[in-house]
Amino acid sequence: MKNIAGKTNPSADEIAEKAASGEDVSLYFTNKGEMKPAVQRVNVDFGVDMIKELDAIAKELNVSRQAVIKLYVRQSLNLHYLARKGMESK
Repeated sequence: MKNIAGKTNPSADEIAEKAASGEDVSLYFTNKGEMKPAVQRVNVDFGVDMIKELDAIAKELNVSRQAVIKLYVRQSLNLHYLARKGMESK
């Protein structure tokens, strides 16, 4: 975003405050972004051995355990859809 009249860009909180007070904040938005779907928290129980494996992988990749879980779930879903697509083409 370009600086407006030499001023630094306001933070998201500052923009929110301006909007809440009724100021026009449309100049801060380009409409080139995309809305991300809401995140829903879930609880999953893992055995101690699986947690140790996940933690070892997370340490190796230098990421959080949550990032490893998300990565592997995404990969598994992708494989599931690819397998389903392959079965449909027969």
